[in-house]
Amino acid sequence: MAISDTAWVPLDRADLRKTFDAVAAGELLPEEALARLEGTTFVDVGVAKLDVDREARTGQPEIVYGPGKTPEQVGTIVHALAKSGVRPVIVSRASDVQFRAVSAVLPRAVHHPDVQLVVIDPREPRAERLAVVAAGTADLRVAEEAAIVAEAFGLRVDRITDVGVAGIHRLLAHREVLEEADCVVVAAGMEGALPSAVAGLVSSPVIAVPTSVGYGATFGGLAALLAMLSACVPGIVVVNVDNGLGAAMGALRILGS
Repeated sequence: MAISDTAWVPLDRADLRKTFDAVAAGELLPEEALARLEGTTFVDVGVAKLDVDREARTGQPEIVYGPGKTPEQVGTIVHALAKSGVRPVIVSRASDVQFRAVSAVLPRAVHHPDVQLVVIDPREPRAERLAVVAAGTADLRVAEEAAIVAEAFGLRVDRITDVGVAGIHRLLAHREVLEEADCVVVAAGMEGALPSAVAGLVSSPVIAVPTSVGYGATFGGLAALLAMLSACVPGIVVVNVDNGLGAAMGALRILGS
């Protein structure tokens, strides 16, 4: 489906608040407010209804999930999001052929093939700092997904790799960086013990990401997931197996999108 050359400009959070405040003050009838907001909730491009105002409601834009979509569908969706002012536009779990479809309509798109991410129009750097910790080299794909998504939203990311609990002194060598972080994402497979070790060292929020790394008894990350959910350090937040993107988005919510 062809996309109009007229860019869609969604209402921002300030516009929405002004509308709601006007209704509350009796300056605007509910029907008038509804008419003002009519058509701003999504953009219908045929293959998808794009929630271009999600950021105004939640502080975070819609993320495009690649699997199950044809390259043409991904290209259409990404083009429409970008023209609507969504920033950044991110495609997760994107295949090489999907990236080629995206780059055909948006040549500025950046491909991160090792983590299957496509990023368009990243945001300017901000002050908050995120530490992304990987227990082992095998956990790097998941950790990098979190790091790249966080950077796309402007967070400053410190990467700490191969510091699993089998050699805890490797983690302690990075204690200063961990303590300076505003939030910490920890990716670990096997027995999933590293988030507890990190959370015992820092006062900032810790988001644990179980990975599907490990031998048979790890059951594709289930052992690490259950270990993290059972962590003895209270307050650790746990996302799904291999969900680096979800961890980064969680960190953004914690730090204020």
